[in-house]
This record gives sequence, C-alpha cells and structure tokens, in this order.
Amino acid sequence: MNKNDFAPLPPMGWNSYDYYDTTVTEADVKRNADYMADKLLEYGWEYVVVDIEWYAKGAGSRRSEYQYIPFSTLYMDEYSRLLPDPDRFPSSRDGAGFKPLADYVHSKGLKFGIHIMRGIPRNAAHSHGAVLGTDVTADDIADPSSICRWNPDMYGVRDSQAGQAYYDSIIELYAGWGVDYIKCDDICNTNAYPHAPYSGKHEIEMLAKAIDKCGRPIVLSLSPGPALIEHSWHYKKYANMWRITDDLWDQWPLLLDMFRRCELWQDHVSKGCYPDCDMLPIGVMGKGFGNEWRSNFTKDEQKTMLTLWCIFGSPLMIGSELPLMDEWTVELLTNRQILSMLSPENRPHQILRNEEEAVWEAKNDANGDHFAALFNLSDEERTVSVKISDLTVSGSETVKQNIADFWTGERLSVDQDTISMKLPAHGCAAFKL
Repeated sequence: MNKNDFAPLPPMGWNSYDYYDTTVTEADVKRNADYMADKLLEYGWEYVVVDIEWYAKGAGSRRSEYQYIPFSTLYMDEYSRLLPDPDRFPSSRDGAGFKPLADYVHSKGLKFGIHIMRGIPRNAAHSHGAVLGTDVTADDIADPSSICRWNPDMYGVRDSQAGQAYYDSIIELYAGWGVDYIKCDDICNTNAYPHAPYSGKHEIEMLAKAIDKCGRPIVLSLSPGPALIEHSWHYKKYANMWRITDDLWDQWPLLLDMFRRCELWQDHVSKGCYPDCDMLPIGVMGKGFGNEWRSNFTKDEQKTMLTLWCIFGSPLMIGSELPLMDEWTVELLTNRQILSMLSPENRPHQILRNEEEAVWEAKNDANGDHFAALFNLSDEERTVSVKISDLTVSGSETVKQNIADFWTGERLSVDQDTISMKLPAHGCAAFKL
C-alpha cells in the first residue's frame, strides 16, 4: 500500500478534544456522528475522531486537580494493548473494543479515528505485561527515560524487533476494530526533551511499518507541534499529517502566528502529506474543561482562519460540539467555494506578509484553477491590495473579469495592475481568478 493514497485530500472531520477534553463517551461520539452525516458529510466532512484518554478509568473526574490522573487504572488486554473504558463506551465490553462504535460510524458513511499516545502503558511495564508475538514482556521494550512531559500514561518504546512487534500488535488490533485514522501524540515534537525534540523518530517509523503490514489504509496524524522543519522529509515519508503548531485555541495572537508557520511549511504540502494547522476552535467548546464557552474568535477571524487553512491545504478538524453549532457556523463550514481551495494540487504560496496584511495564492497546474486571498492582519479596517503582476497568471486578461469574494459575494476592485478590497479588522477576502 502507498500511504500517500490513504488521504488524497486533506482529512476533514470532527475531534472530541476541544469540547470534551478527556470525558467523551460513546453516546457523545454517536450524537456528533449523526450530526455530521446529516449536515456536513456532503461537503466533505467525514472523520469522527475519539481523542485522548478513552482507555482511562474515571478520566476527567478530578479535573480541578489533574487533566490526566497519575497512576490511574488503564484498561488493557492480556498483551498490554489499551482498550476503551467500558463505563464510557459500553459497546466495547467483552473484548469488542471500538469495533461496534466504528461500525456505527461507518454505517453513516463516515470514517472512524482514535487518539493514541506514543509508547507502551507504564502500568504494563510495571506489571510485566505480555507482548503479542514475542517472548519478552512490556518492561523489556519500555524505555523509562522516554516519557511525555504532560501525560503520565506511557513509556517510550525501544527501537528493537520486540518494540516493532508491539506496534504491529496494536495496529493489528485497531485495524480489526475498523479504525481509519490514528492521531499519535507526544511524537511530532517530544517537547519534554529540548535537546532531543525528535526523540520519537524511530517510533514514527515503527507505526508506519505496522500500518503498512496491517492491510488497512489508516491515516497517520502526528502531534503535538510545532513540527521541526529540518525533519520535513521524515514526516512526509512516514506520516500523512503533522502538527505545525502546539494546541491552537481561539486567541487572535495564536491565529496571527499561523501566517508565519504556514509560510515556513508552504512548500511541503502534497497529496497524502499535509502540514497540519490544528483544529478549528469555533462554535461551543470547553465542557470537559469545566468551563463551556463560545469561540472568542470574531466572525471575521473565523473566516480568516478557515480561508488560510484551505488555501494553505491544511486538514480541517472541528473542535466544537456539532449539535450546538449555530446556523452561521454551519454556513462557515459549508462554503463550497472556500472548501474548493482545499486540494493538494493547489500549490500554496504566500506573496506578501507584514504586520498589517498578507496575501496568498494557490494554483492548480493540473486543471488551471487559481485562487488568491487577501488578509487584513491589522486591528482596524483597511484596504488590502495585490498586484496582478505578482500573481502567477498568464496575462491580465485572466483577471479582468468580475471577481467576487467567496464569503460576501462582493466584487473586488480590479484597476489596471491591482486587485483590492476594503476589509474589516482581522478580516479577509478569497476569490478565484
């Protein structure tokens, strides 16, 4: 199998983390899957991803003290492989794992994904748990000097034949469940080790090899960021997507910084290989954090975010509770013209960026599609312009037609060698040439 064929377009879907944190349940997942199938699937939204701690007993029950409870009970099988918490995922009982839930998601025409942490459970190492297909135990392949800075569940896995066997065994299990997408955490940037931020490199390779062996196309997503640009070739060889930022929340300075990050990674977008701008913090979030809130991004900032993600070619993952989205947010996520920019064949390129504005374009050499976007990065309304001569078009006749903004339908001003539009603070315009 060619892993670049697993995700011919940047994956689009929903992830449970921003709303549920560690507390998501089977009923929650089904409710969001139902909504996606009914309202969003026809627009390309198809992945339903269960995020962190689905295997931990009582996850979220001590949130005022811990996000991840130290030394908590982790559900595992006899081969040190994590299993869903049966209290939160009742259909997983009796060894069924996530297969019944995956079957439900698939019945809706959707795809099913899970979050995992890099490594092997510490509990398995401490109890000398078995490793499928080997005569060693978990403590033999666990590396106690390789841990996650923020989550206490796992030890890293040693680069060995038995370590590979462990990864083969968990991917074989997930493939049997019907998993289509794996988000592996504490691996894209092992930030507990500033001197060795890519110390999980061999575990990325072991995951990729295990996926190749399992016979099922499983998208491999790496977190957290920021990804290391000097290892771009390695991400592209072994993964389908990798985070170029740490967790992105609904704060303008974080969104503003994504223009710099996208510029850094713009030459590394290709079919099946996507620098990942992280989830879309829109709608209602935070229930699992104990502080439910509606996105702090203005409507113009939300348009700017989705426009940048799409013209750049990032995967799109909604972080909010889907049934709580208002009509405006649904319209934001189902703008076909904006979503039409989301193709790995549309080569992204930043033309201009300063403290007040940015301009991007993306051209599809295969079918001739040519998109551009103007961004007002300032805190006040201003007119943003781009010279036609700075765009990679064959001639001015190409753009001397009516050009309308994908968001408002308003026509942009085309004056000799310049395209311009007055934009609100933190706002944008996107259009096709």
